[in-house]
Amino acid sequence: QVQVVESGGGSVQAGGSLRLSCAASGYTYSRNCMAWFRQAPGKEREGVATIHTGGGITYYADSVKVEGRFAISQDNAKNTVYLQMRNLKPEDTAMYYCAAKSSATWSCRFEGFPYWGQGTQVTVSS
Repeated sequence: QVQVVESGGGSVQAGGSLRLSCAASGYTYSRNCMAWFRQAPGKEREGVATIHTGGGITYYADSVKVEGRFAISQDNAKNTVYLQMRNLKPEDTAMYYCAAKSSATWSCRFEGFPYWGQGTQVTVSS
C-alpha cells in the first residue's frame, strides 16, 4: 500500500523559511514523480513543483519559478522529498500536499497523481 506523509509545516512570519518533508513508501521509489501542491483558503489546488525520483529532474509552476523562492529536492536513501521555502509571504499560506505517481518517463507535470498525503499547514503572518 502506497503511503505519502508530509511534515514540516508551521507558522512563520513573512520573510521566514520552512522546509517541508514528504516520506513515501510502498512502491519503487526510484521510478516515480513526486510533487508538491498547495491549496489556499477559497482557492483551487495548484501545483508547486515536481521531481522525478530516478533522474532528479525538477519542474516548477511558473508562479514559483519566476520568484525562485522554492526548491524541491530529494534524499533517495530516505525515500524523502523536500520543499525548501524561503522569503515566505502571507500569500504562501495554504495547506501543502505531497503526491506521488509512477512514471515511465523523466517528465513530471502536475496531472494524474493517484497517491496523496494528508497535507501540512503553512501559515505566514505579515
